[in-house]
Amino acid sequence: MQEIGPYFRKYSLNTPAIPHTWKKDCLTLLHFRYGSHFSNNLLYITVMNNKKSFIVRLRNASLSELTYRLKQTFLAWRLARLLERNRCPVKIPEIELYYIDRLSLPDLNGTITQDHINEILSGKVFALDMDSSALAAFEEKYRSVFFSDIKQDGFLDIRAVWEPARLQHITILLTRVAYNSKSPDLDKVQRFSKNAVLQWIKNNSFLFGPHYMSAMECGLRIPVFFYCLKLVNSLSLQEYRMILNTIYLHAWWISRRLSLYSSLGNHIIAECVGLIFAGALFNNTQEGNKWIKRGTNLLEKELEHQILEDGGPAEQSLNYHRFVLDLYWLSVDFLEKNSLHDCSDIRPRLLRGEHFLKAFQDTGGMLSIGDSDDGCAVAPGIAPRRAKTNFPKPGCKVFKQSGYTVITTENQVAFTFDHGPLGMPPLYNHGHADALAITLTREARQMLVDPGTYRYNGVPEWRKYFKGTRAHNTVTIDGLDQAVQETGFIWSKPFRTERVTYQKEKGALFIEAMHNGYARLEDPVWHKRAVLFFDGTNFIIKDSFKGKGIHDFEVNYHLHPDAVASKSNGFWLIDNQGVKVFLRLLDEDDFVVIRGQEDPLLGWYSPSYGIKRKCGVLNCTKRGIPREISFVTAICTESPLKVESLHERLMQFEEQVKNP
Repeated sequence: MQEIGPYFRKYSLNTPAIPHTWKKDCLTLLHFRYGSHFSNNLLYITVMNNKKSFIVRLRNASLSELTYRLKQTFLAWRLARLLERNRCPVKIPEIELYYIDRLSLPDLNGTITQDHINEILSGKVFALDMDSSALAAFEEKYRSVFFSDIKQDGFLDIRAVWEPARLQHITILLTRVAYNSKSPDLDKVQRFSKNAVLQWIKNNSFLFGPHYMSAMECGLRIPVFFYCLKLVNSLSLQEYRMILNTIYLHAWWISRRLSLYSSLGNHIIAECVGLIFAGALFNNTQEGNKWIKRGTNLLEKELEHQILEDGGPAEQSLNYHRFVLDLYWLSVDFLEKNSLHDCSDIRPRLLRGEHFLKAFQDTGGMLSIGDSDDGCAVAPGIAPRRAKTNFPKPGCKVFKQSGYTVITTENQVAFTFDHGPLGMPPLYNHGHADALAITLTREARQMLVDPGTYRYNGVPEWRKYFKGTRAHNTVTIDGLDQAVQETGFIWSKPFRTERVTYQKEKGALFIEAMHNGYARLEDPVWHKRAVLFFDGTNFIIKDSFKGKGIHDFEVNYHLHPDAVASKSNGFWLIDNQGVKVFLRLLDEDDFVVIRGQEDPLLGWYSPSYGIKRKCGVLNCTKRGIPREISFVTAICTESPLKVESLHERLMQFEEQVKNP
């Protein structure tokens, strides 16, 4: 057995004992097992960084989750005490190096240009459009600080700090090694990769610095270390041992910090990947055997939780769905290549997931709906081997469990209608308050857009805006979101949506859905949206309401930043680089165009993480009694129709629905 003393740094813990009166069961468990002094210190450590988040999580936690969280906090407390006394809490078994040789790499696909290679070799890392010098300064500041004592500095985004430490730029280099053995810069690429990985290990002692705060981040790094062991042929025996030891420590930590209970989401899948790769290396040890069993069991258990029956995402995010599916494909390929597990029962649901995502793609790529941090399962531009799927034929596809309707047309229009839930309960971490929102693209040009994400941390007012109802193509009532934002990742009072009508007839399609997000108001309101699609090119959207009291109603349609809106014969002409659609309200009211407004926030779009741009918004507000308010919007994707004709078509179909 090999001790890990060299991988630790001396740590001094200084947490004063203060009394707390948080949830009685919490204290009872702690007092009973560890005594009052320990319990007060432990709860202090747990809540001081983010009191509100802790309280909301505590309120939603079962006794089982509460016990699990306490065990995790106690583990961190105990490890800190051991390190303070310079004692080693983990012993690493030595394994024969032929265990590495016998394992096969998973297949990776992607396009790697020489320019990409040159950029990485010259020092470029993925930093999510954040100031790389600020990120480096943060790392340096906290490099010798125990992970649980780290506090974010001002407006710094911890997600951006973590991104370069995923080391996925090294994966890109090593993929070049794996698939282009005749490359003239092969030696340089291997040498750079080796030095970068070893330097990261030396700079990030186990449990010190920001990169041990999230078990997910540890899970995503383990495959990179594995690729390095397999593909860098200049590693010395000592360097092999250093990387193996780091893999073992990462997996040991993941296995004790799994994102279970209310934290279940894409994080747990990334953690399973780390356990599977590490377990394969240490499969002949007791811990390694447990890791691979735990990882595969959790992947199978989470399959139906993460990927719904229709193939859609439980988290209500297309980008995180891509991330989760790729993590599954990576694991399945690795497990099957090395005869570690039969994944035949997993593949059918993954294939459904691929068909779901394909419905949201066109020649311009995949739409972005819901949260996204631009994270990749393998690396930017690199993906695991996936099942092949074809683009669906033009028509209508309804995903009942996920709550999406996607309409694609012969004239290359893609229209989405969101009638799904807020996200994954109980905290709905990555959900957006976007019930009944729509998007529209034509000829791969985005016209009406989902707003994106911008950032997760450091800018709370922007985080709240991009998650909120006003940022989406739906109706906001009284300036409030359809659910209550408790923190940047926690919602309460989630809405419920219901598709109430779906009728096809003579080339036309009529869909109605409603949500109860505003039923929580003192004077409750229910919002219903009907979508009529007809003649293969035209849409009518009708918003109606029922409820009590007098309220402010606001409908917004967000344009892509490249799209320009101008008035043309009563319609708003939306032009995105020569691609056009026409939009108008079918009553006496009209839209106003708002762009990049800051108080209150409205008219912003985030094309990728860390970037925001001003965009135009077609906005209309009304005040009144719910039953007397409606918005009727026409969208013509070829040429404008007469207002009378549009009214007549909608009335005919509504009458038909009432009297089938």
